[in-house]
Amino acid sequence: MKRWSFHAGVVVLVGAVLWVPVGERAVGQGQAAQKAVQPAQKGTQPPKKKAGPEPPATDPKTMKVAKGFRVELLYSVPKNEQGSWVCLCVDPKGRLIVSDQYGPLYRVTPPPLGQSEGTKVEKVPAPIGSAQGLLWAFDSLYVVVNAANAGLYRVTSSRQDDTLDQVELLRRFEGGGGEHGPHAVVLHPDGKRLTVVCGNQTRLTRYDTTRVPPVWGEDHLLPRLPDGNGFMKGVLGPGGAIYHVSPDGKHWELFSVGFRNQYDVAYHKNGDLFTYDADMEWDMNTPWYRPTRVCLITSGSEFGWRNGAGKYPPYYPDNLPPVLNVGPGSPTGVCFGYQARFPRKYQEALFICDWSYGKLYAVHLKPQGSAYTGELEEFISGTPLPLTDVVINPHDGAMYFTIGGRRTKSGLYRVTYVGDAASGSSNPGSGSSNAGANSGPANAGAEEARAAAARQTRLELERYHAPVGEAAVTAAWKELNNPDRFIQFAARVVLEHQDPKLWAEKALAETDPVKATHALLALIRVSAPCPEHTREKKVKGDPALRGKILQALARINWSDLTTAQRLDLIRVYHVLFNRFGPPTAQEREAYLQKYRPLFPTGDRYVDGELLQVLVYLQDETAAPKAMKLLAQAPTQEEQLEYVRALRMLRAGWTPELRRQYFLWFVKAANYKGGASFANFLKLIKADAVATLSPAEQQALADILQANPATIKLPEEAPRPFVKAWTMEDLTPLLDQGLQRGRNFDRGRRIFATAKCFACHRFDNEGGSVGPDLTGVAGRFSPRDLLESILEPSKEISDQYQAVEILTKDERVVVGRIVNLNNDVVMVNTDMLNPGSTVAVNRNNIESMKPSKISMMPAGLLDTYKPEEILDLLAYMLSRGDRQHPMFRP
Repeated sequence: MKRWSFHAGVVVLVGAVLWVPVGERAVGQGQAAQKAVQPAQKGTQPPKKKAGPEPPATDPKTMKVAKGFRVELLYSVPKNEQGSWVCLCVDPKGRLIVSDQYGPLYRVTPPPLGQSEGTKVEKVPAPIGSAQGLLWAFDSLYVVVNAANAGLYRVTSSRQDDTLDQVELLRRFEGGGGEHGPHAVVLHPDGKRLTVVCGNQTRLTRYDTTRVPPVWGEDHLLPRLPDGNGFMKGVLGPGGAIYHVSPDGKHWELFSVGFRNQYDVAYHKNGDLFTYDADMEWDMNTPWYRPTRVCLITSGSEFGWRNGAGKYPPYYPDNLPPVLNVGPGSPTGVCFGYQARFPRKYQEALFICDWSYGKLYAVHLKPQGSAYTGELEEFISGTPLPLTDVVINPHDGAMYFTIGGRRTKSGLYRVTYVGDAASGSSNPGSGSSNAGANSGPANAGAEEARAAAARQTRLELERYHAPVGEAAVTAAWKELNNPDRFIQFAARVVLEHQDPKLWAEKALAETDPVKATHALLALIRVSAPCPEHTREKKVKGDPALRGKILQALARINWSDLTTAQRLDLIRVYHVLFNRFGPPTAQEREAYLQKYRPLFPTGDRYVDGELLQVLVYLQDETAAPKAMKLLAQAPTQEEQLEYVRALRMLRAGWTPELRRQYFLWFVKAANYKGGASFANFLKLIKADAVATLSPAEQQALADILQANPATIKLPEEAPRPFVKAWTMEDLTPLLDQGLQRGRNFDRGRRIFATAKCFACHRFDNEGGSVGPDLTGVAGRFSPRDLLESILEPSKEISDQYQAVEILTKDERVVVGRIVNLNNDVVMVNTDMLNPGSTVAVNRNNIESMKPSKISMMPAGLLDTYKPEEILDLLAYMLSRGDRQHPMFRP
């Protein structure tokens, strides 16, 4: 009998799939089931299907679970009666409160440990629902409603008993409701406040105090590209926000901004706050794509979400980097493992849920300076397993999680540890100790002491994140040149809270180049608003102050700066010219005389940022140098960076350079990317065409109207076959071959030509359907790395393993489940082109099992010589550092 099969294939560059998670695009307006939350307008709630036999929630036996742990399905939610559950919390009696995405709340009494039967579910009488945040605190149930009447509510008992029936609105959210609306509410560690989470479609609510200096802006030097498909077009920063709120809901403090769609937050036992923020998968394979990421949320922090192509790269000094990049996905619930009867390692872990890929990760944090690094472990995975929330129940020490969202089949599960008692499990309520309990080396104590001291420095600075005076300026100034990003950021935030009269002259006179860079950035931000955030959309900066700042910046010696410090300095010029306008002719010439000879610098990121300034100043020498960089750039992300900047350049073009520039768009028509990729290219091209005169447009008409079908581009000759390399062939070369003398640029080119960038991110560029390889040196020896490339199916990561689906009509679909919608499962069948998906009705699935074949193709190195393979390995093991000893002569 014939079976239709869909298998992973190979194409040139990677695209993207539209994930639709609960915390992302999965959350609709939803009809509220109560008076306090008004019903949604007609048509906003998906129509309910006729009742029929429902498949049960995903069987725990099909899940992959960390060793020693057991998963129980406690309750398979009847979808037509109780909807699809998206959040939960624990009440004082150890019961769970859960919410249907489009309907009411339920109270769930789980059976005792050791029993899987007998779960009791009762509807909460209070007229409220459609919650994405639930918290029991201060003898009340706090509810964050994400529906037509979005807001923070307090639910109590009118009879002072166990019956929750009384609803009080504490704060209405404007613009909330929907996929990027208000989400979680958790208890602050001081036990006196709430912490409330809002996604980037929720307008900033009125706040009484702020830890974030209210001087944010867009601060793009060149015109920002909106999203190619118009998503959230016109919405300005600062994006998603975190608030601290009094129990009565009357006092609100803005604590952090700049998120895309952080669904939940969790507090470390030392008081540090963490979240798992969303990516914009439509941006994939562009330089402005940012993967889902774990972030440490510090006082006054900014994480740089801006609409379209305006997202800040992690190296910008006016935003903070993540603790850990995870990759594509759909972040939902998060929690720490404290109070769980788990081994110590997992009590200390941060658990994060990914809705689209069905992964519950354990993030093992380790202090690094005043912040952290993180190691990702797949704790539980399933197919399908659309995780929505996770909690630890302190009453029984078990973990509980829910799956569901977007009317998919929902279930409630319990996780317990059943392994060796000697592994270190302990009673509920345990799990004290300091950060970094997972350390093992002999010098771990010294490392932890240094990290603790750095964290204390950051916390002392954060005490001054309010108007204080001279003492705050003095404390901040000492730390402006601290190499710790989080301390340095905290110090600048201190300055921005103080009256600039106390420190402006000090900033202009500062001789330390690093202190001057960050003090001047602060001065620029507090002295003039971003034009896009003014009613008139005009520059308001004082030209006289701009001149003084330019003089101070001119004293900084470029050659004395590290690469990171150079990026900081260029960013200061971006913000200065955006807020204060273009320099005078004399100021322009002084800048160009200093920086024109430095371009290109040889660093891909420095060159991209510096090119923006040269284009802004219409430098006549920029075009030929930038076009040479474009021709040599091995990745489409790097190419896009140059093309995006050059689109606004009018000066210095020759007819041939113009022709080469627009020919790139013909070539790029074959590039793959996210759902907005093609339209981003159209926007860039339209801006570039607008710089042409009518005569130039006529001369270039054949190119401007061309496409790959009408213009024959020169084809790159295929690489000749060298050998089907084996471990026995190449292993003997590793010891001596990776000592020194390797070629960084050739290694990077091979990473591109071998299609590694198509699937993998490395040093903030590349695809995201495979694991990020930037930190591969910390996980693999050279031999292990080589083996993973030559024999990809020998050891397949659970995180990236394909699934084989057999349908009842005997089709076979092989790929990764990337999305769910009601009873439809979307499967990506081509790892190198995430846009290639096959829809499978869940009711038509006969069986699902993990595939034993890696989606990574074999033979990728068969056209390369040994010296080239060694350059590739050196590039990967160096973490992208061209100064690594392996590249020394």
